[in-house]
Amino acid sequence: MEMEKMIGAGGAVPELEDPVEARPAADTWPLPPTEKESRRLRRALLVAGVVSLLLLAFIVLVRESASTLREITSGKLSGVNEGEGTPTHHHNDGDAAGNITSRNVDELLGGLLTAGMDRRSCRSRYESSWYYKHFPYTPSTHLLGKLRAYEARHRRCAPGTPLYAMAVDRLKSGEAAMEECRYVVWLPFDGLGNRMLSMASGFLYALLTDRVFLVALPPDSDELFCEPFPDTTWRLPLEDFPIANLFNLGPNPDVSLTALLNSKKIVVNVDGDNATAATPLPAYVYLSLGYQMTDGPFFCDENQVVLGKVSWLLLYSDLYFAPSLYPIAEFQDELRRLFPAKESAGHLLLRYLLHPTNPVWDMVTTYYNTYLAYAHKRIGLQIRMFNFASIPADDLYNQIISCSQQEHILPETDTEVAAGNSTAIFIASLYNDYYERLKVRYHDGTAKVDVFQRTHEQRQATENLAHNQRALAEIFLLSFSDELVTSGMSTFGYVSYSLAGVRPTILLPAHGHKVPATPCRRAVSMEPCNLTPPRGVTCRGKGVDGEDLARHLKVCEDREEGVKLFD
Repeated sequence: MEMEKMIGAGGAVPELEDPVEARPAADTWPLPPTEKESRRLRRALLVAGVVSLLLLAFIVLVRESASTLREITSGKLSGVNEGEGTPTHHHNDGDAAGNITSRNVDELLGGLLTAGMDRRSCRSRYESSWYYKHFPYTPSTHLLGKLRAYEARHRRCAPGTPLYAMAVDRLKSGEAAMEECRYVVWLPFDGLGNRMLSMASGFLYALLTDRVFLVALPPDSDELFCEPFPDTTWRLPLEDFPIANLFNLGPNPDVSLTALLNSKKIVVNVDGDNATAATPLPAYVYLSLGYQMTDGPFFCDENQVVLGKVSWLLLYSDLYFAPSLYPIAEFQDELRRLFPAKESAGHLLLRYLLHPTNPVWDMVTTYYNTYLAYAHKRIGLQIRMFNFASIPADDLYNQIISCSQQEHILPETDTEVAAGNSTAIFIASLYNDYYERLKVRYHDGTAKVDVFQRTHEQRQATENLAHNQRALAEIFLLSFSDELVTSGMSTFGYVSYSLAGVRPTILLPAHGHKVPATPCRRAVSMEPCNLTPPRGVTCRGKGVDGEDLARHLKVCEDREEGVKLFD
């Protein structure tokens, strides 16, 4: 199987279809009054001023009362939603000029984000809520408590602390003694969409196991994301880390979990529901959870019990493996409490963890405010063609149009629209073929539709920081859409719609280089798909409720071999 690398996006910056209308000239000032008129005018102004002050005081009192009432009401609503995974359906509206008019935007996303972090160093953290169109789920009370506890643990154990120095010394000596601080170290693998999904999965695993999540960032990812945790860092100091060659260990090192199990360097004894290690444990274990899925035994409950006694875990993955944590007995109840709505997991994790740096955020907001903000409706169209499912551009364009007609997404060309009800279509693709075709389609129609594409880079360049920054900007531009159409099996698309908080329409892959008879499907869950879950692994630990598992872990809409979480 060919897995997705980083997906760029397509098209040169277009000119606006219609120039911005010039503002009306200011009214001319009247001629100066005579002296008599001036005295009369001053008396009138004095009386008017007193009346105005009284009226202003009255308005302020009314507003304060209304504001207090709104806050009380809002608090009650949050209390109802909180902890239940109840959809909130909060939507940011704009006026005809695209200016955001909703004044009750919650910058902390229902408490998901921590207040008081430096706004200037990471503007996107608190500003993104003004651009998202959907706020479908309030985070559960349990998730909020877990995040605040995690942040405190991260501050105690982060690089630069005495506890971190002690843990590194133990790692250097090869000791596997239990520490107060245990770590998951994320390693980069594959393209940007893959990396973002594996980061979210790795962080979830750290939450579930009371570990500290650190990232080993290569130069191509160094200036993409802000520090997510308050008053600390998530960056692993590579210069003095005792394990060499971290970025080149690959999927099958001799320190991977499966290799250690096969060589009997780790032996797990299972007695009923209890599992114990029968051998001394290593100081660290490598987890190969990429599309090759070398370490499928990781998802067995008995091995999780043993891994809990290992201080350092190195995570090598390009997958959203969070759905495959649900069948693990040790984690299932906790996952239910963290995410009462199963489809909210990836959405909330991504919005909490990954915030673009200021240079990327500048790209996002400048483009959005210049080209997309004016529209009454914004439709995101993410197009990715894989080598194993390639078809001619004309065929894929026809598939997109058929999908749109089937699901009533793109406006028809002959549709009359009310004044101000314009639509902006934002395309993200490596190529500009689809931008050019849609541009022609709507050029002469009566529908008020503009088509935009920020870049068309022709090829992926995962090792290039500037390329990755542009790609990240387009992921966030897509996530600000009212509605999304994404390519099946595309991790770029998965991240975009999970951040957006929408169930997308998914274009089905052209397997065998044939246009699928059904062009697309509406997603039933906004969760990303785990494209290659573990298969053929025999576990000996605790079992879980098979009926519950069948209800919540199902085949993905766009890949029969994949699984995702459903409600």
